Amino acid sequence: MKHLIAATALALATATAAHAAGETHYLAIHVDENDPQLMNMALNNAQNVVTHYEAQGDEVVIEIVTYGPGVHMFRHDTSPVRDRLATLQLEMPDITFTACDNTIQNMNRQAGTEIALLDGVKVTPSGVVRLMELQQQGYAYIRP
Repeated sequence: MKHLIAATALALATATAAHAAGETHYLAIHVDENDPQLMNMALNNAQNVVTHYEAQGDEVVIEIVTYGPGVHMFRHDTSPVRDRLATLQLEMPDITFTACDNTIQNMNRQAGTEIALLDGVKVTPSGVVRLMELQQQGYAYIRP
């Protein structure tokens, strides 16, 4: 009985310490449309999640993955949210912006030149595969 009580006390102390230290939450956000309203909604979602969890003492790691027409979100010449992305990168260091290379190569062919992405945007071979990988790693997934 003493061992059970000691084990229970240890488990409670460990759980309390872990909660006090804060948790880390992981979120993947999917954007595949060239729609400024949708892009802003994705960014609002990211900011709201960070605000919510930081108020609890938790951390949040977010990756916004674009493919298809959604890559316009990260294009230097066509992004309707360029200024907002730059601000978010400064305010939220645990946010990653990722664009699909399959889409980028198609856009390059259509443009007849290499398109430029915004500073800090990472490129993944396939946006769909990247979303699958993030979910397999335990990321929550939303599509605004």
